Amino acid sequence: MTTRHLPSRPRRFATGLAALALASVTAALLPGSAVAAAADSELAGPDGYSAQIRRTEYGIPHVLAHDFRGLGYGYGYAFAQDNLCQLADQVVTLRGERSRWFGPDAKTPGGGANLASDTYHQGLARSGTVRKLLDQAAPIGPTDDLRRIVEGYAAGYNRYLHDTGVNDLPDASCRGQKWVGAITTEDIWNLIYEVNGNAGIGDAQDAIATAAPPGTTPGTTPGATPASPASPASPASPASPAPAAARTVKLPPDGTENGRDLGSNAWALGRDATADGHGMLLANPHLPWVGDHRFYQVQLTIPGVLDVSGAALYGTPVVEIGHTRDLAFTATTSYADHASVYRLTLAPGDPTSYLVDGKAEKMGRQEVPVTVRGADGSLSTVTRTIHTSRYGPVLADQEAGLPWTDTYAYAFRDANADNLRSMSEWLAMDRSQSLAELKRAQDTYQGVPWSYTFASDVSGGTYFTDSSAVPHLTDAQLARCTVVPAHDLPAILDGSTTSCDWGTDPDAVVPGLFGPAAHPKLSRTDYVANSNNNPHLTNTAAPLAGYPGIYGTDPRLGSRAQLGLRMIADRRDGTDGLGTPGFTLSTLQATMFGDRDQDAELGRDDAVAMCRANPVLTAGDGSRVDVSRACDVLAAWNTRTDGTGHGAVLWQAFDFGLHGRNPVWRVPFDPAQPLTTPRGLNGDSPDVRRALADAVRKLGTDGTRLDATMGDVQRWAGIPLHGCDGGVGCFNVVTAGPNSGTTGGSLPQTGTGARGSSFIMATELTPQGPRTRTVLTYGESVNPASPHYTDQTELFSRKQWVTERFTEAEIKASPALRTTRLRG
Repeated sequence: MTTRHLPSRPRRFATGLAALALASVTAALLPGSAVAAAADSELAGPDGYSAQIRRTEYGIPHVLAHDFRGLGYGYGYAFAQDNLCQLADQVVTLRGERSRWFGPDAKTPGGGANLASDTYHQGLARSGTVRKLLDQAAPIGPTDDLRRIVEGYAAGYNRYLHDTGVNDLPDASCRGQKWVGAITTEDIWNLIYEVNGNAGIGDAQDAIATAAPPGTTPGTTPGATPASPASPASPASPASPAPAAARTVKLPPDGTENGRDLGSNAWALGRDATADGHGMLLANPHLPWVGDHRFYQVQLTIPGVLDVSGAALYGTPVVEIGHTRDLAFTATTSYADHASVYRLTLAPGDPTSYLVDGKAEKMGRQEVPVTVRGADGSLSTVTRTIHTSRYGPVLADQEAGLPWTDTYAYAFRDANADNLRSMSEWLAMDRSQSLAELKRAQDTYQGVPWSYTFASDVSGGTYFTDSSAVPHLTDAQLARCTVVPAHDLPAILDGSTTSCDWGTDPDAVVPGLFGPAAHPKLSRTDYVANSNNNPHLTNTAAPLAGYPGIYGTDPRLGSRAQLGLRMIADRRDGTDGLGTPGFTLSTLQATMFGDRDQDAELGRDDAVAMCRANPVLTAGDGSRVDVSRACDVLAAWNTRTDGTGHGAVLWQAFDFGLHGRNPVWRVPFDPAQPLTTPRGLNGDSPDVRRALADAVRKLGTDGTRLDATMGDVQRWAGIPLHGCDGGVGCFNVVTAGPNSGTTGGSLPQTGTGARGSSFIMATELTPQGPRTRTVLTYGESVNPASPHYTDQTELFSRKQWVTERFTEAEIKASPALRTTRLRG
């Protein structure tokens, strides 16, 4: 173990740093005395920031401080050491300055146009929406402790930037760049607000910024007189909530989950499902491996106050998936709608007025100036117009079926429009030691924006709830008010009548949402589990019912969700080949990395029988294809998607070809057999035969062997990856290409992205303390030059895990221990 001495550096810039009393940084390990005593004697700094960053194997930081300001300071500094360029780029986006630095026509990391992104974010900033929320007391505004963490986080980031200097940053992607500078607490609050909108209006940024009445240039309204400033986050009516920041209405390609690039598996296992009667938890979020949806692994400790270990989305100041001593919690993306699209019936002859209960209402307008950089480097100003309604911002997207015509326009209302509560809730969960305390935290803040919550505690109890922000729309309203059925978008409702507006529950902390009494929830001592399906089959022995339909009530499960529940049943029965019944920590890990494929388990044998009987099949272009070799490969395949799975690539290509085809299964879905139906691939179907012929042709054209494993075709920085697309029934979801990760984890480039299993955590809660294994599949840093860019990818590739160091004794025993002491 080593210590570090960080010398002071000359001041390179002043912005944002004037308030920091910067001193030289020394490095030393805590002495062997009790942590609390060490915190008092060595971390004292009542007028400044002070913290210790202790890094163990794989660069995982354990931040120790004596107060919340110091905790944020150490966390912000540690994160900046690993990922400053990524957060700096996010800040440019949130400030609406991408066009200024990179030009208006360049693309954002999310794929939208810089000018549209800047228009949206500049409009949001000018509206003061986030500032108005900050001005309120908790639970609507942040708690005092969270405010202190955010203050420290920004200061810690700035301290690292000051100490290192822009020209000496380790990541070449932003080294020496003029757009890199100090950040403010406002930047972090804006980032939190943006995260909260990820599953709602977070998909509509371009559509809002470019919406224009028919016959006009996008983002403009000729001849109109500017009204008082509105914003994309502030509807014209003060009584209406304000939608959050956004990206694009266009949907991700097939294979993403729940219509979004957000997904997960989550299991909370109780005393009746585990071998030793302990509570256990599996966290397996599926998010992009490139950009701002990555996780950062960290432990945050204030002795006697807070001790939580887990992971947080980049730039967020608390742990969102993790565990304390006696409680573990995780999340999956909720199936529910978190927004509504309202169709506006326009007033005759005026495309910027709409009718509500027969009366015309004028749309609000906001003129948004954006600074743009020309090809010659010169700066100029472009002014765009954002239109708003009583429901929220007006949007238009022809491809999504939401055009602005002379008859109709569309507006977006987001359930997280006034949500700055999320991090206060997660901070309260980070301090919880029981399911009862977690439930109180959720009922108090009601801030989880778009995910389910799964938790287990040391007593062996488990808990599931969808406590996310969901529009208060009754089943009767949805039946009466839905004007356009939409599978991949929120319900499109009639905006011409107030009878279709959101209601309110008396126990909801903000108007327009369902309160805790209406939330789907389940407590069990065996298990609760979910793979982005609706709440109905959270536990097959206790189907949920009676909750509002907007949360989802379809009894059918996706194939990944089916597989997850089958895996739990197989382990409880001891029929999975992993030994005696019941979960242990090792069998939970083995189950996670079993790389099973539901569709293959239910359909591979039928596919082989079909191609044995028909060795030459007709492809979609009419050509005849010899599939006899493919048939041999599938027959020999073990239906796994790891390094032993020779044939997995062929099956995935074949399975993709079956999507949207009916009927491909001989046995249809049966509610009495929800985990094994539909099944029996229909080999007589022309679509099934065509799909196999097309798959064989495609692999031949691509130069891919028919017996290739998934690791042969999907890699991260050259490292083979097991797992496959969730759309074909894989539990361990990984989607990548042969060149993924070759350009770093910060800004995506064509063909270099990946998504799927990201922060994986298996935890057993014992009376002696938690036992945890983790793997952060892409490592702690986005920087390809960092030793922590692919070190954990290598582990993941070999199906290995990190043994977590949680206690003081475990941390101090790390042979890789490096400690940095900060005083500000």
